[in-house]
Amino acid sequence: ALSAGTRGVSVQASPAKPRLRSGPSHIPRVVLCHSSSVQGPADVSSLTRRGLISFSVLGTLMLSSFTPPATALPTFASYKEEIARRRRKIPEDQFTLGMEGVKYFDIIEGKGDLIEVGQRIAVHYDVKFRNVTFITSRQGLGVTGGTPVGFNVGTLSGPGSTLPGIDYGVRGMRVGGLRRLLVPPELAYGKAGVGEIPGGATLTIDVELLSIKTIP
Repeated sequence: ALSAGTRGVSVQASPAKPRLRSGPSHIPRVVLCHSSSVQGPADVSSLTRRGLISFSVLGTLMLSSFTPPATALPTFASYKEEIARRRRKIPEDQFTLGMEGVKYFDIIEGKGDLIEVGQRIAVHYDVKFRNVTFITSRQGLGVTGGTPVGFNVGTLSGPGSTLPGIDYGVRGMRVGGLRRLLVPPELAYGKAGVGEIPGGATLTIDVELLSIKTIP
């Protein structure tokens, strides 16, 4: 409002109204309130600067007091430890003798359901000979880091089967488990071999059990 006086004209600012901006409702809005006693542009500018400084200090304090959630992503160090655990050399005398001469060692014991004969399972596997990986299911861009392989437990030949040594070796596993197998040649590729794997080779096979599905 304007009022005339004997020595000039004085300007009295009306109370500022909040200005709302359109945008997503989840974005917080900050309104700087001006005092009704502001007498001129210099005072308004001073108040605006003080308000911005106060807001900046408040934001800094809020950020400094922020605590990251306890469920943070795994660190690179923990990832390296997990890889080292999976790749470590295990003395043969620590393996357990299983079915048909297959030896096994549980690197990770699963917490899920137990395998039963007649079920169809999905696994990842790495076939090694003399510490060199020749066959693996972990290549590709699948959700689990490759293309899992499925087979019917107890089917030793024909459709739905896998190497007999793997079939025998996964018995007793639970979902989520990782097991290392020592498979004799008669339960793998026999005297003929395959590819670069020679005949008569005892194979080291790592099997990770991903899921179980009952055959309809």
